[in-house]
Amino acid sequence: MTLIGRALSLVAPPFCWSCGGDSPHAEPLCPPCRGELRRLDDATVELGGLETWAAVSYEGPARALVSALKFRGAAGLAAPMAAQIVASAPAHLLRHGAVLVPVPLHPARARRRGFNQAERIAAAIARRTGLGVEDCLIRRGTAKARQVGRGRAERLVGIAGAIELRPVMSPTSRVVLVDDVVTTGATFASCAAALGSGGAREVSALAYARTPGR
Repeated sequence: MTLIGRALSLVAPPFCWSCGGDSPHAEPLCPPCRGELRRLDDATVELGGLETWAAVSYEGPARALVSALKFRGAAGLAAPMAAQIVASAPAHLLRHGAVLVPVPLHPARARRRGFNQAERIAAAIARRTGLGVEDCLIRRGTAKARQVGRGRAERLVGIAGAIELRPVMSPTSRVVLVDDVVTTGATFASCAAALGSGGAREVSALAYARTPGR
């Protein structure tokens, strides 16, 4: 830690995003909360018709980290989330030649939040792997059409047709979609449909967390 870092830690000690307790410098979770993360194995699942993988189960400390990233402006959490993804993801998902495509955020929500959390995670993965990132999708419809709390049928209807390929954009043939959380896979499926219309032949998906039971 630098002298400035030590001084800042005395004035405002690092804290755990989950429990609020002290946490080692640059660590988003304290050791006990980090131990509560339920890490998922490297087996992929099929969601929304896509091969999908996530690093941890969306509960406890993982839910707290996602909430802090999305709703508390903690954009820096994208880096440790990406580190967990890269450390445990099936090798074939992040193999050379794949292009990372972040799930788009509605423009109104992106303006309020100041960033797209999926884009931040994708960029952090790219820095660790050397893979390219193409922010080639856009989201239409109303910003009020949130997926949180909806059942599978409602999610499928709510997201259908809401995601499109940017004009004059043509994705490469092998794409890996990136998001913070996956539940039913409805959003990934809509993204894959848009990418397929632009020529993508192989689309898979990964996220930091997956809803339990999926």
